[in-house]
Amino acid sequence: MKQVTIYTLDYCPYCKKAKKLLRDNNISFNEIDVTPNEYRQTEMLAEKYDIQDEVTFPQIIFGEDRIGGCSDLELIIQNGRLNELL
Repeated sequence: MKQVTIYTLDYCPYCKKAKKLLRDNNISFNEIDVTPNEYRQTEMLAEKYDIQDEVTFPQIIFGEDRIGGCSDLELIIQNGRLNELL
């Protein structure tokens, strides 16, 4: 299983929802709260994962692959692809 990392903001409802979805599916994850350095971390994420559009939160990473945000995670779960991607 790939390591799951989720970049979050402490005030973000989508971050809370994504963490709940991961927990509900028994997926352990490493959370990185970028709230204290939001601007700098956002730039780092954009560069590291070649994000061309606005960086939104959460950003969910499976191994080295960025899967996107909460709605992307929901689609993966709904389509039954979670285990395949992990």
